[in-house]
Amino acid sequence: MPIHDTTDRHELPSGTLELLILRSVSRVARHGWAISHDIKERSDGALLVEEGSLYPALHRLVRLKQLKAEWGTSEHNRKARFYTLTATGRRRLEADTARWRAVSSAVTTALAASALPQRLGVAR
Repeated sequence: MPIHDTTDRHELPSGTLELLILRSVSRVARHGWAISHDIKERSDGALLVEEGSLYPALHRLVRLKQLKAEWGTSEHNRKARFYTLTATGRRRLEADTARWRAVSSAVTTALAASALPQRLGVAR
C-alpha cells in the first residue's frame, strides 16, 4: 500500500495493510470503500488504499478466517460485502499491534540515539 506525498510513493512493510484493515473493522462492520476511507481519515490523508491492494487483502483475511464477510446494503443503498472481525482476527490484531509498536519504538530510538555519521571526515 503506498503512502502518498507530493514527491514520491513509498511502500509500507508487509502485513501493514492487513493490520490497518483489521483495526478498521475492529469496532464496526464496514464494506471495502468504507475501510479504505477510514484508513485515509485515520492517517490524515497520508495512506491511500487502492482497490488493487484492498480487495486481495480482504479476501486473504476472509480465507484465513480473520474476517467474516456478509452481504448487506451500503449507505448509498447498494449491495456490498461487509467485513467484521472474528476471534482469530482479534488475536492477530492484538499481536500485530504490539509487534508494530515495539518495532516502531525501537526504530525511533535508534534514529534518535546518535547524530548521523560524518561523511568522509568532513566536519559539520
